[in-house]
Amino acid sequence: MVAKNDRCVLITGFTPFGGERTNPSWQLAKALPDSIAGYRIEKLRVPTEFGKAITVTTKAINKLKPDIVLCFGQAGGRSRMSIERVAINVDDAHIVDNAGQQISDRAIRADGPAAYFCTVPIKTMAAAMIKAGVPAEISNTAGTFVCNHLIYGVLHHVAVNSLPTRAGFIHVPYLESQVQNKADMPSMSLATMLDGAKAAIIAATKGKRN
Repeated sequence: MVAKNDRCVLITGFTPFGGERTNPSWQLAKALPDSIAGYRIEKLRVPTEFGKAITVTTKAINKLKPDIVLCFGQAGGRSRMSIERVAINVDDAHIVDNAGQQISDRAIRADGPAAYFCTVPIKTMAAAMIKAGVPAEISNTAGTFVCNHLIYGVLHHVAVNSLPTRAGFIHVPYLESQVQNKADMPSMSLATMLDGAKAAIIAATKGKRN
């Protein structure tokens, strides 16, 4: 009998939003193998909704007890996979989420700090992705929509419950199929995103926060 691998990385991706028919973050998540670098890969499809995104993800964290949570989200207009450094305590949406909410200038947690730094080794991950031939960068803003909302909520959950879990967020560009009718909009193939994600995950499992 093969022993169960208790080391786990939870990967999340979002549902489509803003009129798009797909979301590259979930396409990427579900295409990942079930095991990377000796870690079991669990995949979670997260609703693009304020509040519910955090609830669904923290419930999975409590159940799976992952070593690492790595969330992915779409950032149309970016040309590189962007590893986020920080999540800030504000929701300020310029479009509605998938529940019709357009929250303006509201704290994610009234009892939370102004910001949380992601706890994965972002520079090590970026270097590994670039070495794998994937355009990658460190980003200092995750925005103020549901992506930032989710990673702030995850980091807050980890902090207040004193969990050993490390967490981070990576934004990805549009897929090539999404930009056919978008003039001069950058995109990236799913294959390239997969190479970047695998390199990032391996680096995250080996490295300490930096």
